[in-house]
Amino acid sequence: MTGKIAFQGEPGAYSHEACRLKHPDMEAVPCRTFEDVFDQVRAHQADLAMLPIENSTFGRVADIHHLLPDSGLHILDEAFVRVHINLLALPGVKLSEISHAMSHTMLLGQCRAFLKEHEIHRVTGADTAGSAREVAQRGEPTLAALASELAGEIYGLDVLARHIEDEGTNTTRFLVMGRKPDESRRGDHGMMTSFLFRVRNIPAALYKAMGGFATNGVNMVKLESYMVDGSFTATQFFAEIEGHPEDDNVARALDELRYFTSYLRILGTYPADPARK
Repeated sequence: MTGKIAFQGEPGAYSHEACRLKHPDMEAVPCRTFEDVFDQVRAHQADLAMLPIENSTFGRVADIHHLLPDSGLHILDEAFVRVHINLLALPGVKLSEISHAMSHTMLLGQCRAFLKEHEIHRVTGADTAGSAREVAQRGEPTLAALASELAGEIYGLDVLARHIEDEGTNTTRFLVMGRKPDESRRGDHGMMTSFLFRVRNIPAALYKAMGGFATNGVNMVKLESYMVDGSFTATQFFAEIEGHPEDDNVARALDELRYFTSYLRILGTYPADPARK
């Protein structure tokens, strides 16, 4: 065991914050790409991977959905992080001195009202934590960054304004993944099961495949489709349900699903995060 958890991005990114929230006892290891995160775990250089899968404002993280099937890793847990956006600047600088703010384009778009009110111009950066690092390196008193408080802590920046996002509900959901599955029942808020499947090429196959979940009273909380290998005819589905595969009703529903599918793979069974409720 390495005691490390890998994430994509710079130190201070929201993925880094998720690592601290879920596994404060582990060393968080920044990686350049999502592929690098998977590689770190597969190569036993990290025990776990922290991966964003969806955001309440911007929807799913497409790269993760396409990397999951061939990752060889298993979902062990989930985490929800409220994306609080803060205005970070050099120590001693006042809000009235800021003329420009740098961040990822998505965060810039989420703080329009605040930036307009204070007549701050937007500057597009590669990512949130990277923008905070650049502000610290440039040393320009008029330039600020939009990022997490953790980024300010890491790069020695002051927080001039907290929680300046236009919407107060912006949340990112993360998956914690590892090399070995954990099928034990754990947590106090029920279990979740995530899986991939492809339906057989027969009329109404998807409708029939989903019927087993309805008749057995299994709550399906997510069903998403995406093309496989660039084909317009081969479609793969990513689904999430409440329950454990060994629950009688879930087992019956999965058996019925298998009858109508050409491929089915359980990605993980894990405890539901309290934030889900």
